[in-house]
Amino acid sequence: MPVTPATSAAMRTWSIRRERPRLRFRGLALTLAALSPVACGIDTEPSGGGPDVVVDTIGDTIVVRTLSGSVWGAEATLVPEAAIGRLDGPEEYLFGKVTSIAVDDSGRVYVLDDQAQHVRVYDADGVYLETLGGRGEGPGEFTRAEAMAVLPDGRLVVRDPGNLRVQVFGPGPGQRNEWTYLSGNFYTTRALYTDVRGRTFLFARIRDSSGNLVMHLVVLGPDGTAVDTLPEPSSDFDPPSVRAERTDDEGNTSSVSSVVPFSPFFNWSVHPSGHFLTGLSGEYRIDLARGDGVLRIERQSTPIPVSDAERDHERESTVRMIRLSIPGWDWDGPSIPRHKPVFKSLLSGRDGRIWVWLSTEAYSVENDDYNPDNPFSAPVSWIEPTRYDIFEPDGTYLGAVTTPAGFSSYPSPIFEGDHVWAVTRDELGVQRVVRFRIVVGDPE
Repeated sequence: MPVTPATSAAMRTWSIRRERPRLRFRGLALTLAALSPVACGIDTEPSGGGPDVVVDTIGDTIVVRTLSGSVWGAEATLVPEAAIGRLDGPEEYLFGKVTSIAVDDSGRVYVLDDQAQHVRVYDADGVYLETLGGRGEGPGEFTRAEAMAVLPDGRLVVRDPGNLRVQVFGPGPGQRNEWTYLSGNFYTTRALYTDVRGRTFLFARIRDSSGNLVMHLVVLGPDGTAVDTLPEPSSDFDPPSVRAERTDDEGNTSSVSSVVPFSPFFNWSVHPSGHFLTGLSGEYRIDLARGDGVLRIERQSTPIPVSDAERDHERESTVRMIRLSIPGWDWDGPSIPRHKPVFKSLLSGRDGRIWVWLSTEAYSVENDDYNPDNPFSAPVSWIEPTRYDIFEPDGTYLGAVTTPAGFSSYPSPIFEGDHVWAVTRDELGVQRVVRFRIVVGDPE
């Protein structure tokens, strides 16, 4: 069977718990002792009285600040329900390199394999249905497909900058279309963003008035027509960096620079509402633009320390890389921070929930493939367990979710309601697409 059932506990029908908010005022701020509703379908036995939240309004910005607690009242875990993928067997269940996954409203799963340049399609039970695409330049084929997503009407859109187009499949069997766009020869591992209005957001490098190539987002409407061109979100923040220079015998100067490890950075993504989700990772402050202003999400958090061993590892790696271009260079820039940025990435679920990929304490493992003659190889690797904070679209903090061993944050998981679809990799390197259920408290 291509579908791997999980434990019976993961297959239960979960009860729904709902609580009505109790409000009280503290001066000009509004504190919510409990927020609702709790995530539909998630197995949860929250403890305590819910989160302590302060809501402020500053101009057109509504600030939702969680001081303590969560709606769930306990940490959640991901319990596997089913998996697609095998070490051997029918080729329809063998993956080379999965670079994107998508899920539609019926639970159908789409898997983009970079090596084969095709999309495998499976039903909600993980049974193979069909293959879309294939390597080539003809109709329905891919040259360098990177990412895909499902539009509200059920059509699958696949970004293929190699063919300078978006390939569109569906919504009916055998239906196909293509939308051309100029990518500026830009390739990226980022997800393909779409919104509830059926718009698709594409990365493209466009020349400005000075002739420089500048990153933009080209917005296509539901029919593939370009309806807008937006500059890539940016910040005035300039992360600290180290820089090495050398001048050759002819007076020509070359330089290499690198951002200091564990420095804060500006992060952004496109929310299903069609607005930008942005944040500077040095503090727990996330902005979701809205038609009438901004929703700002803040939360009290404890800084994650960087061990001396991990700092030394990153320092040595940076020095080693720069010395490939500037031999003899040694660290002469800002010191490496002793705490990690609050978060690593900002993501959104199909339901509009906000998933914050958090920094966590890392642990080291020996690198069995270490090659001292390879400057890109190190004797140990540092692993950060993947952990998320989850917020409702209105800023309500639901709680934190931990992930099991083998869970991969790339390609981007799919989040919706009480389920997560993600790629996992086992000790043999075999990739599988797994459907998980979010379970609060003890999964047993």
